[in-house]
Amino acid sequence: MAHENYTRVTEFVFTGLNYKPQFQVFLFLLFLSFYIINLTGNSGMIILIRIDSRLHTPMYFFLSHLSFVDMCFSSVVSPKMLSDFFVRRKAISFLGCALQQWFFGFFVAAECFLLASMAYDRYVAICNPLLYSVAMSQRLCIQLVVGPYVIGFMNTMTHTTNAFRLPFCGPNVINHFFCDMSPLLFLVCADTRLNMLVVFVVAGAVGVFSGLTILVSYIYILTTILRICSADGRRKAFSTCSSHLTAVSILYGTLFFIYVRPSASFSLDLNKVVSVFYTAVIPMLNPLIYSLRNKEVKDAIHRAVAKRKFCRV
Repeated sequence: MAHENYTRVTEFVFTGLNYKPQFQVFLFLLFLSFYIINLTGNSGMIILIRIDSRLHTPMYFFLSHLSFVDMCFSSVVSPKMLSDFFVRRKAISFLGCALQQWFFGFFVAAECFLLASMAYDRYVAICNPLLYSVAMSQRLCIQLVVGPYVIGFMNTMTHTTNAFRLPFCGPNVINHFFCDMSPLLFLVCADTRLNMLVVFVVAGAVGVFSGLTILVSYIYILTTILRICSADGRRKAFSTCSSHLTAVSILYGTLFFIYVRPSASFSLDLNKVVSVFYTAVIPMLNPLIYSLRNKEVKDAIHRAVAKRKFCRV
């Protein structure tokens, strides 16, 4: 009987974003510009790091992977969201929904632990500068990048496999603009308390373990910076991690607000508003944060532009 009920739902329908009809074109152009800036900024960051030998350091190796994850993360949601602006029935197939949720969970967890790897890199650079080149070996850098992808895979397999094995036999309307786990579980024709608990525990574990790594790293970093005698030395040390700290604060604040909350304070409509921020805005902001607040990246951009002008001459 469970299997029979499970096969009844072959597609899901999104309610989409809530907005007045007169704002439709404006919102479409706004989110389209976010997505274009995201793709341009992150792909440009990857290319810049690739072509500029001065950026061939562990910090920018991690940053190139963060840019890649941001592009993919946003691309899981944004194209479908943009296409749904001008259709009355915002449908997605059962398989399409499962794949969207799979890749979404994968890239979210990978991004959290990539930021943790970057925090560890900053810890070594500031607290042990003389041993930095030895400690941050190529092998360790690869491990610190592969690790987040492995954890992302394990995270999304837990969520997606458990959710899509459940029976969907009733309504198929998802109160969201993409296949997020929480509104999806509301459509299951079975007791989902265990699944909700698993989502809370696994999402919480991803956030807490990666967050603790970042927090401990920055406690050591702050302690080391405060021991520096000169104000100029403290400023230079802090400037090397200010971009990363900004990106961490924005992402973790948003994710903890959505996924690590008791069910009593849960609101799907509020979640949709916040979800727009971390699926469309944050991936666009990261390349801007790391370019506008980072002297090395700005210098690399100037060198690339000057080289291009010279080649034309």
